[in-house]
Amino acid sequence: MEEINEEQKNIRELQGELREKIEAIDLECEELREETMMVRQQSVNTQIRLALMFQILKARQNHDFAQASHLTSTLRLLRWLCKWLNHSLLNSDDDSP
Repeated sequence: MEEINEEQKNIRELQGELREKIEAIDLECEELREETMMVRQQSVNTQIRLALMFQILKARQNHDFAQASHLTSTLRLLRWLCKWLNHSLLNSDDDSP
């Protein structure tokens, strides 16, 4: 009888340890998901900026300086917006309970 009680105690301890490990893995998975989303968004932003830069170069080659100026302003606005969003997201994480 005493052996059974000891085995049950060991099983409960192992279950507790497994539960803790599973919780740690779940937390790490969530962190990786968030990091992956951030990297994906940064990649999209980079692609958009590169496309704008390419259009600026083409406009300059075609001597369409009004279009080049407009695209340059758009690029600056996009850069500012990305910085603002990143700053806002970083600050919102600090405010979470």
